[in-house]
Amino acid sequence: MSSPENVTILEGQASPKGDGAHTVIEVRDLQMRYGTKDVLRGVSFTARRGEVLALLGPNGAGKTTTIEILEGFRMRSAGEVSVLGTDPAHGDEAWRARLGVVLQSWRDHGRWRVRELLSHLGRYYEPYSTPERARPWDVDELLRVVGLTEHADKKINTLSGGQRRRLDVAIGIVGRPELIFLDEPTAGFDPHARREFHELVHRLSDFESATILLTTHDLAEAEKLADRILVLADHHIIADGSADELGRQMATATEVRWTQGGDRHVHAVAEGDATEFVRSLLASDDGAVSELEVRHGTLEDTYMALVHRIETGQGDPGSGGPAGVPGAVVATEESE
Repeated sequence: MSSPENVTILEGQASPKGDGAHTVIEVRDLQMRYGTKDVLRGVSFTARRGEVLALLGPNGAGKTTTIEILEGFRMRSAGEVSVLGTDPAHGDEAWRARLGVVLQSWRDHGRWRVRELLSHLGRYYEPYSTPERARPWDVDELLRVVGLTEHADKKINTLSGGQRRRLDVAIGIVGRPELIFLDEPTAGFDPHARREFHELVHRLSDFESATILLTTHDLAEAEKLADRILVLADHHIIADGSADELGRQMATATEVRWTQGGDRHVHAVAEGDATEFVRSLLASDDGAVSELEVRHGTLEDTYMALVHRIETGQGDPGSGGPAGVPGAVVATEESE
């Protein structure tokens, strides 16, 4: 990931620079219109091999439309889109075999057994196996990875909600995809299952070099998983960077909490570094300080601030962007 000092404010829409040989998704000036209504306008971003991106935005912002265009299931109105070196509008079966799509639910084949279904679906990927990437995934290994080994011989309609969701993930990645789309991936997961899924995402990106684009309303999950955050609002990308980078750029308040003289105190440092305040607090003569806690702004704080600026008109191209610069968006500029 790029370092914080590489965060820059750019005029207009921005797309981080990347090594073309490792660019998996490249979107430039994507537009989608239904009749006279703009759903997407000037959307631009890239994704590199092995990168995990979270696409966030309010309901109706165009996240699903963007994903469906990238998957080749919806035709765009204008703009340039390249996914794994191919325009999704013209992707063939060999191209589609390189994608993995994890839907919110897989409702068919309730009487199939888990192992049988995965083995059956996996056979469709065999013709697209390459020396560099054998397809499909070995079923026993896949079952182990998604935590369904003990349930391999169960009928799908007998699985619990969490087990069914694990199967959704297994179906989406059975072909060992190079690019994976995850739509609300941990909906219905208990905390233990969610942690195991997070480990799976890191494994897929780190060891399989898979690029992962996920949509989620769980901002804490996005903060844990994503190398970069894309925020889609007002028909375009209004922010692009890691959670830390966006937090610094938005200058969300840092809370300092401490106990002194038997009382609990909270102080919000709206600007600058909280270190100076903490130094002065510890040097004060007002009594011993204990239970000191410094809480930086979370991704949720940053996201809410960004969306609020858009909804109140402060983020429109003509009235000042998220960083208070006319027409600006937060963007990450990759180092050369």
